[in-house]
Amino acid sequence: MTEREIRKVLDQHGVLPSRQLGQNFLTDTETARGIVDHLDLMPEDTVIEVGPGTGALTQHVVGRVRKVILVEFDSRLAAALKEKYADRDDVEVCHEDAVNFDLRRIFAERPVKFLGNLPYASGGAIMKNFLSVPHPFKRAVIMLQKEVIDRLSALPGHGDYGMLSLRVQSAWHVETVMEVPPEVFYPQPQVDSSVALLIPREDLPCFDRRLFDELLRRGFGQRRKQLHKLLPDSVPWQHVIGALGVPTTVRAEELDLHQWLTITHLFDNHPLKEIPQKGAEIFDRVDENDQVIGQATRSEIHEKDWLHRAVHIFVFNKRKDLLLQLRSRLKDKHPGVWDSSAAGHLDAGEDYAACALRELQEEMGIEKESLVEVGKIAACANMGWEHVVIYAARHDGALRFPCSEIESVQWFPLEVIERWIAHSPEDFATGFIECWHLFRRSAM
Repeated sequence: MTEREIRKVLDQHGVLPSRQLGQNFLTDTETARGIVDHLDLMPEDTVIEVGPGTGALTQHVVGRVRKVILVEFDSRLAAALKEKYADRDDVEVCHEDAVNFDLRRIFAERPVKFLGNLPYASGGAIMKNFLSVPHPFKRAVIMLQKEVIDRLSALPGHGDYGMLSLRVQSAWHVETVMEVPPEVFYPQPQVDSSVALLIPREDLPCFDRRLFDELLRRGFGQRRKQLHKLLPDSVPWQHVIGALGVPTTVRAEELDLHQWLTITHLFDNHPLKEIPQKGAEIFDRVDENDQVIGQATRSEIHEKDWLHRAVHIFVFNKRKDLLLQLRSRLKDKHPGVWDSSAAGHLDAGEDYAACALRELQEEMGIEKESLVEVGKIAACANMGWEHVVIYAARHDGALRFPCSEIESVQWFPLEVIERWIAHSPEDFATGFIECWHLFRRSAM
């Protein structure tokens, strides 16, 4: 859209650009097209665009993908977009504050890509809401003031490097792909802008993200202080600097991402932080009637598809959302997909109820005296040749899970999970889908 066209839209809807809202509208068509090109759009994609304004970027997306979701804070601009795309079923306009937008429903729209000419005043908060792990996006393209984009991609030794750099780089590969001068905006901002391409990272070791963030806040809280004065004393400092290969006087800003991940690993005291599964565990072998016929190791049972036993636990909060876990990439079965709140195999001689209580404590740090039994599923291929008993529990407190087994967790509304399974069943462990169907039948 040209500046003349944008002024006309704004005048028609009584919009005077607000500095407080960070309203600077892109007026150069070639720049807009170039930004959108970095999304690498595919016909099956859903694109969620934050801050579409008058639709300068939107016009290069609509018609090229399965669905477009526009999140616009300004009620007048949201109304204009609804009017413009009223005849299209593939465009949804949401008049909402992107800082508080409930991202969970977007998981059911995968594959999803993120696009945003973000307002300078709230860009950081919007990024935190949309781009923090876990998220549904396979690609993101954002435009912000140049100094912020520089911070996202900064490395140790650069003045822009800091906590924001590490938080974003721990989840995304960041590449600055365009610089945008003030002259292509109306009204013109007082700073240059840049465009960054973000690709999710899959090349890092498993780590506890909450602990990582806590250690960053400690380390950068007083960034001129030596790091050993700021971190907990639960790990001997000589052991830390020995693992990092740095002098004792090192400061937070001198360490790169991989060194911060090493620190996180050293301070992680979860007993299962390095054990995604134990191949030598002994399980009971059972027959089709769930009667014990012998014992074997976990590795042998999985290799030969022998029948064995397991539990799944569904944990609900006070809003009746279901807790799902994203399985670690290190798991031998169904790595990197979503699964029940907790699940696990029965040890030899263990009963189902005792196993469920143990797994809930080990995987989520939830202590319960008893659980509600939901039902049982006979061993089959989709269940990994496991006889499974499903339990339910209520929990509204803190969670603590081992990073070796679980990448992340999220509470989801039941209707979102229902749509998500129907749309993208490959995002889930097959055993969870069977358990989900049994749970839904029992709840009807």
